[in-house]
Amino acid sequence: MFGTGGGRHAVTYFVRAVKRLSQLCGYFAAALIALGVLVVCHMVFVRYVLSQHTIWQTDFVTYCLIAATFVGSPYVLMTRGHVNVDVLPHYLGERQRFWLALFSAGVSLAFCAVVTVLTFLFWKEAWDNRWVSDTMWRARLWIPYSSMPVGLGILTLQYVADIYNLVTGREPPFSINPELRS
Repeated sequence: MFGTGGGRHAVTYFVRAVKRLSQLCGYFAAALIALGVLVVCHMVFVRYVLSQHTIWQTDFVTYCLIAATFVGSPYVLMTRGHVNVDVLPHYLGERQRFWLALFSAGVSLAFCAVVTVLTFLFWKEAWDNRWVSDTMWRARLWIPYSSMPVGLGILTLQYVADIYNLVTGREPPFSINPELRS
């Protein structure tokens, strides 16, 4: 269906590369959350122990958590860590389950692709117009905004890999193994 020989190997390499990239995104998102926690501890110490003002900490933590959400989303999809209501797929036959999985992954892929483009345009506007935050820190907003198109772009690639795995039978629809179904 997807070609023979070299083409199949290229797609397999693509799927493996996307999986590794999604794993790296998960590690990076976890590091961002840990960094945010450390900065909150720093902020509490500076404010309440040293009685000094904080300037950059609140913005930094907010940007870290938002970036962790966007950049971590490919890892969550890859590991099926998202909230999943799978009542309907359990009651469908194998063929219907396959088509429902393909439809839902296709719609999700289209949504992510569109939002990737829109967030890239938003990031580009922040870059071109040299936007900065309205706080005393005056952070260049293109930096935190870059997490949106990057995370969503990799999420889009993860959907492409998932659809390939679904169509080729490498993964069952909704991760429901037909032999284990009662």
